[in-house]
Amino acid sequence: MKLLLKTAMIILPGMLFGAAESTGAPHLEGDHLSVLWAVPFAGILLSIAIFPLVAPRFWHHNFGKVSVFWALVLLIPMVVKFGVPVTRYELLHVFLLEYIPFIILLLALFTIAGGVRIKGSLRGTPVVNLTILIIGTILASWMGTTGAAMLLIRPLIRANSWRQKKTHVIIFFIFLVANIGGSLTPLGDPPLFLGFLKGVDFFWTTSAMFLPMLMVALILWVIFYLVDSYYMKQEPSRTAPLEGSDTEAIGMEGSINLLLLAGAVGAVLMSGIWKPHISLSIYHVEVELQNITRDLLLLGFSLASLRLTSDSIRKRNQFTWFPIQEVAKLFAGIFVTIIPAIAILKAGDEGALGAIVGAVSNPAGEPINATYFWATGILSSFLDNAPTYLVFFNTAGGDPVQLMGELSQTLLAISAGAVFMGANSYIGNAPNFMVKAIAQEQDIDMPSFFGYMLKYSIPILFPIFVLVTWVFFL
Repeated sequence: MKLLLKTAMIILPGMLFGAAESTGAPHLEGDHLSVLWAVPFAGILLSIAIFPLVAPRFWHHNFGKVSVFWALVLLIPMVVKFGVPVTRYELLHVFLLEYIPFIILLLALFTIAGGVRIKGSLRGTPVVNLTILIIGTILASWMGTTGAAMLLIRPLIRANSWRQKKTHVIIFFIFLVANIGGSLTPLGDPPLFLGFLKGVDFFWTTSAMFLPMLMVALILWVIFYLVDSYYMKQEPSRTAPLEGSDTEAIGMEGSINLLLLAGAVGAVLMSGIWKPHISLSIYHVEVELQNITRDLLLLGFSLASLRLTSDSIRKRNQFTWFPIQEVAKLFAGIFVTIIPAIAILKAGDEGALGAIVGAVSNPAGEPINATYFWATGILSSFLDNAPTYLVFFNTAGGDPVQLMGELSQTLLAISAGAVFMGANSYIGNAPNFMVKAIAQEQDIDMPSFFGYMLKYSIPILFPIFVLVTWVFFL
């Protein structure tokens, strides 16, 4: 409840007291920035990767301060170099249009899904685990990767509580439910929703992404079943008792939250369809009425979930606020330090990363779809995948009719890269980090930032992405 009130206190004052109209926004010119401006972003990524390994106790109690430190490492030089107006605009822009809507959506889905408890005698066998992963993969496109992940991660952890080797279960859950599964509709993942806002048909994504998503999912399901079966054979006791009664029927507590979850999904969809053309200008930053309405609805659904769900359900669900607090504090620093990197990308060929942007077309100006897939994907693995998608969407011409027509494979490459490769790192997509935090809270030994990539995402996902490239983009 306190976290919800704090979030409301952040967003409401700006809406109510900063509505003066302004024009001529001062902003960073990406073509004037060197890659050195990305050092604070690299610093916060290295902090996330290294501190939990070398100083876990310090990190657990001070990760918020570390996030603030790297934000200041960027903001102080920005004030000195570009002045207060530019820094103020960039900070308000990233918080009002990106971070606050982002964290409100995560908070709503985390709170609402945390009030749903799937009970019963679930036992984490390879068949049961695979079934949960398949259900989560399907749900992710229709209730968002975050919604599906928050709904199913706790039942999956409880089902495997008796097992000693279960880290791989969480890793494949991140691959499939928190990323790959969100491929089929604009509701599944933020970059696809951005494409929808830019004019891409709602069901174009479903038809175009179906075969690539199905191929990747099928391969991962098979690999998971084989890996889980192998580890299952190593369990010292395959007859461990089930949680609760052996005869407890599978059921659901807190089902009212499913209606609230549907309301949250509807609020997000509404913000993309309803265009009242009314906005508040907060120091050159236009906050549109439909987005304000969406965020207030999401906060309302969150409060309703807290009021309508008994504390006993959340307690049995082992629900705590720590995962969302960790995500909120760390991603605040990430969203701030990412400002120069996004500005450089937006500068296109004229920016310090022009070689990457320019590599997506041949000398004749024709798109190289394989490069679009990998460039969008690799950058989406570490940067915010929504603006990265938008950069390459515009690089490909930005005309949704043309991109759904003669350049449909290019749009497919951009879409698949942004969604699929969010699984490459813990910060590639927001639910990745939340799932990791929830798993660690339940004493599951999760790999480090680099351990996740070196042991899991690179050896498992990259060969699959090479196959995707060969089948669809060459």
